[in-house]
Amino acid sequence: MLFTYVVTGWEGAVHDSRVLTTQLEDPNSGFPHPPPGKYYLVDSGYSNKPGYLAPFRNVPYHLRDARRRGGRINEPTELFNYRHASLRNCIERCFGVLKARFPILRFMTNFSLVRQREIAMCCCVLHNFIKLHNRDDPLFHRFGVDGVMPPLDSDDEDNTASSSGTAANPHGYGGNDENFANSMRDHIMIQMYLHYNM
Repeated sequence: MLFTYVVTGWEGAVHDSRVLTTQLEDPNSGFPHPPPGKYYLVDSGYSNKPGYLAPFRNVPYHLRDARRRGGRINEPTELFNYRHASLRNCIERCFGVLKARFPILRFMTNFSLVRQREIAMCCCVLHNFIKLHNRDDPLFHRFGVDGVMPPLDSDDEDNTASSSGTAANPHGYGGNDENFANSMRDHIMIQMYLHYNM
């Protein structure tokens, strides 16, 4: 639950995919691109591209329905999205710890934009320092830093992956990049579902 790359200074209304695209297109940004064959998990607001694995759009994964079926998910795309969300949930918990530890992040409008950027960056650096040097920190324990989403028999609400957006391609693939990435995601989904049904 460490921040590996932080960029500050964008307005809150700017879509995350625009921020990411800008960083990917800037060769001086220092953005840590995933190596070929590896992926960052992104939400459905991004395109599925080499290096950026998105969930299937408009595919719900209804946990209540799965519980009624005895805890089983019947569709491969629902299973993929459920597990994708389980892993991506770590990012949400990381921001939960950050905001709980540093309430100033919610009330920064009285500061200049330059100062707001500095405060946000400092909070992320302190977050990482505490995570690295205080393994018994109560906030990290409260947010379940080492866990993933609860099992299918929990009381979670339904979730749906749906949105649109784009992300730049740092891997240098050509015009069929999205087709290649979709084929990779399909392969992962099929293998995951086969293993799930064993």
